[in-house]
Amino acid sequence: MDLTPLLALLVFSVSTPNDVPPPQIKISYEKYVLTENGLEVILSEDHSLPIVAVNIWYHTGAVNEELGRTGFAHLFEHLMFQGSKNVGDDQHLRLLDAAGASEVNGTTSFDRTNYFETVPSNQLALALWLESDRMGFLLDALTQKKFDNQRDVVMNERRQTVDNYPYGISDERLVQLLFPPDHPYYGNVIGSMVDIAAATIDDVRDFYTRYYAPANATLAIVGDIDIAKTKALVAKYFATLPQRQTPTIRKIETPILKNEERVIIKEPVQLPRVAYAWLSPAAYQDGDADCDIIAFILGNGHASRLYQKLVYELQLAQEVSVGQASNYLTSIFRIEVIGRPGVDIKRLEAEIQKVIDEIRSTPASAQEIERARNQLVTEMVAYLQKIGDLNGKADTLNRYNQYINKPDYFNEDLARYQRITPSSVLNVAKEVLNSTARAVVITVPK
Repeated sequence: MDLTPLLALLVFSVSTPNDVPPPQIKISYEKYVLTENGLEVILSEDHSLPIVAVNIWYHTGAVNEELGRTGFAHLFEHLMFQGSKNVGDDQHLRLLDAAGASEVNGTTSFDRTNYFETVPSNQLALALWLESDRMGFLLDALTQKKFDNQRDVVMNERRQTVDNYPYGISDERLVQLLFPPDHPYYGNVIGSMVDIAAATIDDVRDFYTRYYAPANATLAIVGDIDIAKTKALVAKYFATLPQRQTPTIRKIETPILKNEERVIIKEPVQLPRVAYAWLSPAAYQDGDADCDIIAFILGNGHASRLYQKLVYELQLAQEVSVGQASNYLTSIFRIEVIGRPGVDIKRLEAEIQKVIDEIRSTPASAQEIERARNQLVTEMVAYLQKIGDLNGKADTLNRYNQYINKPDYFNEDLARYQRITPSSVLNVAKEVLNSTARAVVITVPK
């Protein structure tokens, strides 16, 4: 798909009104299900380069974890690279490297775990064989030594990204204040150190049996492929995997936050920080796209409202970060402001609140919305110029498939942003950014 004319249109539309029709993206695909075991398959041809992206989403993540058993989905992701029945220890990555693969990785979120690699098109069979072997036969090669090793690796990762990372404990606490302890979004996807340490090899076997069934996964193959030949390869490597029961979906209620939850945390950091978080509309639901726009207006770049006010004008802050993290059950809207040395925290908070109050009481300008919309849409389209990797075309087909059950949701997704108006931004800001129903973490240097 040639997106060059599309990007040119997006740049041109910066100064045009929002009644300009959004750009149209056409990515043809074919979706089917293997009758033998329920594996969902999405195929899409793109012959612009002689490469193929193989991207698998297992429909499991922290959302499937329970109180006292956190961090397991992420721990399991590590084990998927340690070898399977017909793939030797640590050979998965080595075989892909030797074949010229790139963008090889796996990630875990609240809602899913994905694995992906981009290979030369003549190496597609190798990539499919490797993915099928660990989907079907991971436990055959699992040993206590491998498990202990990867559990130690994950515990060290937590130390590096949370426990010993600047504002890491504060970030975790901020999310914890939004949810009750038995909610699967409570805290970090990486889990608590106590829970990781308590995990056992039997937990691995149970998790694999429950959630790594072919019928709980979607395989996307995008790139320089022949559809008929690729179907034959998928049948060869995946149709023979045994059918297993799909997991039972646990009904999860997310309580509404009724009060402000506030804590002060001392950390070994140089500068104080004020952080707010709110529950916000779930991914792709009404208000989710508005929250993206609000986040951009408030905190994206040096022209944003909070940066202009706090960093340039008042010189109270060093850094501003605002974002909408879109999730299946509920999303999380965050504002984080790192203050200058010796800043009066009460004054910093008061000035942040003035900016929040402004966007909740006065409609954003059409120019602000148009600037945000063009930046967000341009980023979205730019990602689609990549066949593989995180947020590339194969990953996006899988994401839309999981959240919307429609892999080619591209144009509807763009249209969400086109419908946003000053009035809709005002209404969502009033609803979401409520100062009486939020989490607040004030971090002060220890």
